Amino acid sequence: MASTSRNKATGDEGEALAAAYLEARGHVLMDRNYRFEREEIDLIVWDRDDMFGMGGELVFVEVKTRRGTGFGAPEAAVTPAKQAAIRRVAEAYLYERKLDSTVCRFDVVAVLLPPNGAPDAEPVIEHFRDAFGME
Repeated sequence: MASTSRNKATGDEGEALAAAYLEARGHVLMDRNYRFEREEIDLIVWDRDDMFGMGGELVFVEVKTRRGTGFGAPEAAVTPAKQAAIRRVAEAYLYERKLDSTVCRFDVVAVLLPPNGAPDAEPVIEHFRDAFGME
């Protein structure tokens, strides 16, 4: 299997795990792999947490998945350039759906899969709520 296919399979597995993780915590999956031009947001969810009395927030989620930390922690790959790309896609999503006044935030979900050959190991999922802002 080519490296690109392996990377896509790893990313798809991480996104599925992240979506299940968020849904188990009460988030509602609104969209997956939303594209604008050549950029993409992995998951868009509604967080029904009503701690501010506003009915929840729309959350744009970047999922980073790795099979090891040889290239650093997964969340380290959400660079300032990646954050700017996610913001552009989020703005397009809000505009397209006429949600300009919706309360929203940006989260990162880091998924560390067990290395190949460790079938009994569990993935490690870390959720960084409000990881970066709109500016």
